Formats: sequence, C-alpha cells, structure tokens
Amino acid sequence: MAEIRQIARKEFRGFFNSPAAFLFLGAFLAVCLFVVFWVAGFFARNIADIRPLFQWMPLLMIFLVAALTMRSWSEEQRSGTLESLLTSPVAPLKLVFGKFAAMLSLVALALLLTLPLPITVSFMGPLDWGPVIGGYVASLFLAAAYIAIGLYMSSRTDNAIVALILTVVVCGLFYLIGTPQLTNLFGYETGDLLRSLSTDAHFQSITRGVLDLRDLYYYLSLVGIFVALNLLRLERLRWANNPANARHRQWRLVTGLAVVNFIAANLWLAPVGWARLDMTHGQQYTLSDASKHYLQQLQEPLLIRGYFSAKTHPLLEPLVPQVKDLLEEYAVASGNKVRVEFVDPQKNQKAEQEAASRYGIKPLSFETASKYSAGVMSSYFNVVIAYGDQYKVLGYQDLIEVKGRGDHLDVVLKNPEYAVTSAIRNVLHKWQAGGSPFDAINGKVTFHGYMSATDHLPQPLQKLRGELDEVLKDLGKQADGKLLTQFDDPQNNSELAKTLKQQYGFEPQIMGLTDRHPFWFYMTLENGGSHVQIPLPEKLDKDALKRSIQAALQRLAPGFMKTVALVAPKPNYMQPGGASYSMLRQSLSKNLRVVDEDLSDGKVSQDADFLLVMAPENLSNKALFAIDQFLMRGGSVMIATSPYDVNVSESLTAHEHQSGLDKWLNHYGLTIDKRMVLDPRNAALPLPVERNVGGITLREIRMLPYPYFPDLRGNQLSPDNPVTAQLGQLTLNWASPVAVDSKKAGNRDISKLLLSSADSWSSANMNMVPDYRGYPRNGFKQEGKPQSYPLAVAETGSFDSFFAGKPSPLLGDDSATKTAKATAKTATDNSFGGVIEHSPESARLILVASNGFASDSSLQLESQGLSTFYTKPMDFIQNSIDWSLEDPALLALRGRTQLARTLIGMKLEQQQYWEYLNYGLVLLGLVLIWLWRRQVKISDLRRYQQILAEV
Repeated sequence: MAEIRQIARKEFRGFFNSPAAFLFLGAFLAVCLFVVFWVAGFFARNIADIRPLFQWMPLLMIFLVAALTMRSWSEEQRSGTLESLLTSPVAPLKLVFGKFAAMLSLVALALLLTLPLPITVSFMGPLDWGPVIGGYVASLFLAAAYIAIGLYMSSRTDNAIVALILTVVVCGLFYLIGTPQLTNLFGYETGDLLRSLSTDAHFQSITRGVLDLRDLYYYLSLVGIFVALNLLRLERLRWANNPANARHRQWRLVTGLAVVNFIAANLWLAPVGWARLDMTHGQQYTLSDASKHYLQQLQEPLLIRGYFSAKTHPLLEPLVPQVKDLLEEYAVASGNKVRVEFVDPQKNQKAEQEAASRYGIKPLSFETASKYSAGVMSSYFNVVIAYGDQYKVLGYQDLIEVKGRGDHLDVVLKNPEYAVTSAIRNVLHKWQAGGSPFDAINGKVTFHGYMSATDHLPQPLQKLRGELDEVLKDLGKQADGKLLTQFDDPQNNSELAKTLKQQYGFEPQIMGLTDRHPFWFYMTLENGGSHVQIPLPEKLDKDALKRSIQAALQRLAPGFMKTVALVAPKPNYMQPGGASYSMLRQSLSKNLRVVDEDLSDGKVSQDADFLLVMAPENLSNKALFAIDQFLMRGGSVMIATSPYDVNVSESLTAHEHQSGLDKWLNHYGLTIDKRMVLDPRNAALPLPVERNVGGITLREIRMLPYPYFPDLRGNQLSPDNPVTAQLGQLTLNWASPVAVDSKKAGNRDISKLLLSSADSWSSANMNMVPDYRGYPRNGFKQEGKPQSYPLAVAETGSFDSFFAGKPSPLLGDDSATKTAKATAKTATDNSFGGVIEHSPESARLILVASNGFASDSSLQLESQGLSTFYTKPMDFIQNSIDWSLEDPALLALRGRTQLARTLIGMKLEQQQYWEYLNYGLVLLGLVLIWLWRRQVKISDLRRYQQILAEV
C-alpha cells in the first residue's frame, strides 16, 4: 500500500505541473454550472434539486476522465520511461492501482468543487439530500469505471491524442447503448437488456437516492475487467519480441477467466433485490409498512398487470423499469398472494382486446419531435389491480408527475407506491363491501334498540318496529353468531334515559306539531367499546332500514370503503372564475365514495361517514341542524369558509361572503375575523406585467410573490397532528384568521393545524391586485404589528349541540299562519322532533378559514406558479378524512409522498445573486488549489536546497 500511495501522490502532483490541470478542472466546473443554470433552466424549473447536474454528469465525465487519463501510459511510452517502470521492483499491479487512485482523487476533487451548488440550493428550498448523496456516489463509481477504461486505452498507444479519442469512443458507447434513441429501435425486453449494459441507466438508478448492490457492482465489474486488460497489456509489452511460452498462455487464460467471472457476477446478482439502501426522504423507493398492512388483508390472489409498450415516449421509457421493480416488491412482500405480469398489448392482440373490452384501456397518443422529424406515437402506460371481480386502472396521470416550464420538462414518478397501494385498498374494500361486514369485524356486535313500547310509537314507526325484527333476523343468519340484539324502553326507565342523554344526547322525540306525544326510537351498534348510531332512513320501509343498518355495520367494520358527503357550490358556467370542485371530487373518488349532499331537508345521508362542507353560503336553519346533528352522532365535519370570497377571472375581485355559520361556530368557540392574512413567505402568482422595450409597451405574464398565498412549511404545519405532520407544504389562498375561545371549547382537544409565519399581517382591504411600484417588496402595504395567525383548527371531543333546548327545525314554524300547512304535511312527512344534545368523544370538527383553497380555479392558479399540478390542498383534505375515519395505514403512506421541492419565490436580481455566488465559490476553490500547489512547489524546492547543502 505504501508503494501505491507513493505512485498516486507522484501522479496527483504531476498533474498540476502544467496549467492544463486548472484548464481541465475549470472547464468542467464551468460547464456543470452552465448546464444547471442555463441549459436546464434551474430557476425556470422552480424545483429545489440538482437533478440537471447529475443528468449530464455521465456525458461530462467522459471528457473529463479522457483528458485526465490520456497521458498516463502513453506519455511513459513516448518518453521511454515505461521500460524502466516495468523492470523496476514495483509490481505492475501496484503501478496500475497507483495511477488509478491518483486519477480517482482528481475526479473527487472536481466533484468536491461542485458542492457549493447543493449547499446553496438547500438554503433556497427543501432539498432532499438522499438523491444528492446518491448522485455523488454514482459519479465516483462512474468515474472509476471510466478511469479504468481510460488507463487501458492509454496503454494501447504512445499518442496522448489517440488515447483521448479511444477513451471517448469506448466510454461513449457504454453511455449511448442505453439511451432512448437506441432502445426505442427494439422491443421492451431487448431495450431492458441494453439498459442493463449502459453506464447511464445504472447511474440514473443511483441518483434517485437508492444505493443498489447491483448498480454498484456493475461499475466495479467494469473496473475489474479493464484493470485486468491493462495488466495483460503491460505484461505483453514486457514480452515484446520474446517467443511465446506457457507463462504467456497462462496470463491470457487467467485474464480471460477474470473477465468472464466479473461479467457472470452481474448475472448472479440480477435477482438480488433486497441488497439496497434507500436514502430518500421518507424512503420513497422502499415498500412501506402501510402497503404490507393491506397485503396482509388479502384473502384471495391479487393480480397486478402492467401494460407497457415496447416503444413509448422517450421521457416515459426510463420510468418503466422503476415501476416494474416496485410492482415486483409487492409480489415478494405478499408471500405469493400477489401475481405480477407485464404485457405489451401492441405485440399481443388478445391482450389488447382484453385491455380495451374488460378494463377500458386504450393507447395514448404522444407527440414526439426532434430537429429532423416529428410524429405521433401511440403507446400503453397502465397498471391494472384486479381482486376478485373488482379492478382499478392506473394511468400515467396517476403514476408520473411532469415538472418544469416551457422546454424544461422533468418527468418523474409521482408516488407510485401510494397509487398502487390505494388501488389495492380500493378493490379490497369494494370486494369486502360485496360480502358480509361481519367477516371483517372481530368479536361480537351488539344491536341496541332504545325504543318505546309499540303502542306508544307513532303509526309509521309501529310498522317499522315489526320490520326491524325481520331485518335483524336476516342479519343474524349472515353474522354466524356474531350479532346480539338488546331492546330497552327508556320511557319506563328514568335511569337509562338519564344515561342515554349524558352519553349520546338522546332525548324523547315527537312526531310533529300536531302530535306532541313523546316517544323513544334510537338504534346503535356496539363492538369492542366502539359505538355507531344507526340513523332512521328517510323512507320508513324494510329495505331502507336494512340499508341503514348495513351502512352502520360497514362504518364499524375495518376495511370497507368510506362515504364522504360533499356540500359544495354547483358550478356556474355563466360566471367565469366561479367556484367549482371537480378536481377535488375526482381526487377523493379514487379512494372513497363521494356523494353530493343537499342539506336543505335538514338531514345528512344515512350512509355518510364524513361531511365535507366547502364554501357554504347563506345556510338555512335546517342545513345548520343537519350539520349539527351529524356532529352530535359522533361524525366528523370539515368546513372551509371565510367572510370573503375572491372571484378569479380576468381580474381579482373580492366581495363579502355570508356562510350562515357564524353563530354556530361561535357556539363551539371558533370565530373567523373579517380580515385576510398576508404573509411575506408566500407562493408566486402569475400576474400580467408591463415592460417598456424600445418605446413599445409589452405585456407579459411573470411569476411574482403574492402575500395572499401564504406558503406554509415546517412548524407552520402542526407536527403533533397526523393531518399535517407529514404534509410538507401547503399554500392556503385568501385565508382569514381564526380565533379560539378556550372557555367555550371546554375540555375538547384543540389543534391549530395551520399557522401563518410570525411576519404576517391581516387586512380588511378588498383590493386583491398587488401594487409592486408602490410597495416593491410585497405588493401590498403592511398593516399593524406582524404576528402569526391560526388559519385552520381541529376540535376533538364531546360537543354540546347548538340546538340543545330548542325545538327541532324539522318541525317547521310554530306560528298560527303555518299550523294548517304543518298539519296537512304531518301525514306524509316523517320528520321527528328529537334533538341529540351531546356528542360522543369521537366527534371531530375541522375548520379551514378559506373559501376556495381547494377549488378548481385556485388549484389551477397555484399549478401555474409551480409549473406542475398542485395537489397539496387535496392531500390536506384526504389526510383529514383518513385521520377522522381512523385509517392510520393509508395516512402513513400518504406521509411518504415527496415533499414540495419548490423554491421560495425569488425576484430576478435574487436569482442572479445565487447564480453568481456559485460561480464565485467555484472560482475560490480553484484559487485555493493553485495556492496549495504553489506552496507544495516552494516546499519541494526548499527540501531540494537543504539536501544539496547537506551534500
């Protein structure tokens, strides 16, 4: 080792004996920075990563390594010193490894000088260091392979320029063999084989942030092969002009065996998928415990079939192997419960017909263009999850994410594990919903009927009481002994009535205005300490009653698809910029059953598990009663409302908005101030800007900071609540402050989910258009003392009804003018006058002080600012639903979604500052190396002078 270090030190120092060393290093670093800031458009991409650097690294490294290694052996041959080296006591293996270590140290030095780039990016946005570390490790291993090739090529000639050309050609072939331009000419299997031979494909795999033994060994095998060939070449130079003998044949045989073994080890390691280290944030490329949780629930074989074309869009092609590896992880983790298949429908007509007829899958058309040609390509990029008679189809929109602006596109996997696991959960729940809920319930289920005697019930309920026994008898046959029934009459048991009022808020009911006789008719289900109330169906018949009980059973049983009742404004196509929620519906429908709810009848759908109220306006007393009683039954309610509404059209206009919820919210200790929050830490908004060019005024769209779009990150998202703990980032537009009255909240648990920054302020000004000339920093005048404002709050615990002690709004008006109408209506209206006055501890109320934070128009605005489809508001709502319905596995899986890697909005002069800072740091590094080398030369000269003086 001492001899190898001596040789490496001599080569390393010798490299700096000429200005060419600084030219090579300087050119490499300048090109790297040019690629990141200009070619890839770093600030135009608006993504906090350094992926462009590593995307170009395999190509840049070819020329750097070729320049470093071209003189290693060729110069020794040209100057005649190679013969002295080969006849010296130093073994050729030590000579080769000494030069190899010196070249690798030079490359490491060049990579070290690029570190200012990721460090400065980490100050501008939430940089994931896993892919950065992976990129540098991959660069070192790639450089090692190229150096081994360059040393061998340098030993083949005594001309440094020829060695340079040979190295570039051979390394270029290893790089090009796996590029889409070549693999698109072949089928998927052949293309996959070519990618396995490519240095670029293995490099991109590591730069994801995953250190895979197979990828690392691929580069080590290249090092071993070309080092062996280099040794053989040096030995042959020693044999020059000597007759062949057994030793020569032995060298050739040993070298051949070494090369074959290095290649064979790649084939042996191919099926070894467990030897890997996922360094990404949240381990994005490792199957999570949440996915394994759902795989353990499988009772039948599950089929995962990938439909991928052999020829697809060049940007999608590198993603196919990654999806394939992930799907195979499901097969391994399931214990043979999952079967994974890959099909090319364009090569299998039967498979293409099945994909179209059974799953509705059709090829997608992609436009491809280059300097020389343009065309349209049809290909498949779909995954089907099938379980029993249920299936779910995932398209490329569900699996990938396109980031960037203009020509700067970055196509990456969005979060394929979440998409696949959600699909498995979806088909699993649908399949279970078609069977008996008792199969998924552990232990006994007790049906409690708190009902008056039949002769004390109103006429419609007397018939329903008899049908209830028949329904319970039918369910008892399905339950296989798991269903127990118990009936009690609170009307004759004052202690029970008192307990029911304290525990559930149950009180005697009345039929209507003309029938004031009280009665009891409540139903609940109990299992292991969990209680679910069974609401009376709107239609009082046997079928409706059975559906109501089955819906309650499904809410009690884990694994059944949940139902979200959505109250949202209907889209008004005559009013541009009006609120619509089609994107939210589409997003929630992937994992939940979404039903549109109309609260005008004073009731919430009996099968609803979660009530989502978006931008309510002028709610009636009956609508408030419906929300209130759903909460009193132990339900979860999420409300998005604000005193202001902003119309997003050609201009931004704000107007006052009356929700009708003010008194109801105030009863629970929540008040929304009639102001809006402005935060200097905000997201960008595309705004028209006028620019004078040569006396001509041009109007262009620029991304400018907009304080009404607070950018919430870090501690602004409550780390103690599962809804926001792993959300990463959220932009909440046009939000108002929320005030919490702890006295009215009582003993309920209060969680401030969203907070603005400490530098934010609030304003009642309804002018939403920024004035950057008058206020260049933020576009708006700062009012009052800056402080942090709560923007979303969650309350959990027991609530006292807003309507406690008041008559039920379902009974109508007591005034004499409406008595006749109420009397005529009583015969057909099955509205009962009971008010549930207390809720169980499981009730949850989530308030977001923004009307349109998840509307289509807001999502489109924010997506334009980020140059990608912005899904964080929908993720926030989905997290709230999962938390409220206690689905921790799916919530944990959503937490593994990639954090928002967007940069904080910066003006042009700030962008230039960061760019120049990187160039300055790189130049400083080169200067320090020059000073170090100069000091080394002076110390060498002094040592030589001392030796001469001693002589």
